[in-house]
Amino acid sequence: MNEMTAITTSKDWETDQEVRWCPGCGDYAILKAVQRTLPEVGARPENTVFISGIGCSSRFPYYVESYGFHTIHGRAPAVATGAKLANPELDVWIITGDGDSLSIGGNHTMHLIRRNLDCQVLLFNNEIYGLTKGQYSPTSRIGTRSPSTPFGSLDRPASPCAFALGSGGRFVARAIDVHKNLPAVLKAAYNHKGTGFVEIFQNCIVYNDEVFSPFTEKKNAADNQLWVEQGKPMLFAGGAKGIALDHERLTLKVVDVVDGDWQAAGVIVHEESNRAVAHMLVEMPFGPFPMALGVLYCDPRPTFESAVVEQNRTAAQGKVPDLQKLVAQGQTWQVEKEPRAE
Repeated sequence: MNEMTAITTSKDWETDQEVRWCPGCGDYAILKAVQRTLPEVGARPENTVFISGIGCSSRFPYYVESYGFHTIHGRAPAVATGAKLANPELDVWIITGDGDSLSIGGNHTMHLIRRNLDCQVLLFNNEIYGLTKGQYSPTSRIGTRSPSTPFGSLDRPASPCAFALGSGGRFVARAIDVHKNLPAVLKAAYNHKGTGFVEIFQNCIVYNDEVFSPFTEKKNAADNQLWVEQGKPMLFAGGAKGIALDHERLTLKVVDVVDGDWQAAGVIVHEESNRAVAHMLVEMPFGPFPMALGVLYCDPRPTFESAVVEQNRTAAQGKVPDLQKLVAQGQTWQVEKEPRAE
């Protein structure tokens, strides 16, 4: 990614297209957060491309003044890989939903993450298929009633962040569509060299309204949101509670913090590169535990496109481009025109 001084404003990233999502949809808030973030990280419209698949979220490229591709269901990672390999200097953003990326696109998403292409993946998770009128999705909870599961879904839901970690992801984060911390998470993903995977809890006001309210509503937020930050203790509920390690069971537990003494309570300090703890944070069951948010895991490694560029450079050393020689190699023959009989 190219971080530089701001050369644009949020207005420069707005298009003349009418934004067409349902009134009250969380996608509006995400769009505004992205448009505010791009100037702050020094992104340039002529060097930026937004690539989406199919779904409500996938209208996103129309609303950002940059290059964009509205592709086909689940294939945004494949198109993004081609764009990045063709021009490694591009800032590539993939916009997708829980159905688009974890159902028909699950295979493509997995390979994008394991390859570690330098891009940002914003997965809008509303736990439902919104564009196609409310069918249950891979992230829908057991018991979800929908047109396709009128008696309640029996499927166990997929966890996007667990999927990303299991696919070898090197940057995994969570955020909320309307939360003030979303831009900070987006900046962290942008500044990460490699695939920055961000799951964004996005409210679908029509088909799955308030499904996240137990931890997103203002009255519930303090007690049910754990915003982790590098080098800081994992505290929530105004600092009255924290997350500690249960050494006997090798799992996490919630502890009370008395008089602000989180060290005595055994509260863990967040270390972004600790993969084992990241897995634990992702798997914490909501209810007994708060929802873990922020940058859960960050441990960079070389990117896919940099390896491809280096491989091509090495393979080309000492060779002179010769198209005719390339065409003529192997078995070739020449067709000569027979003279016409008079």
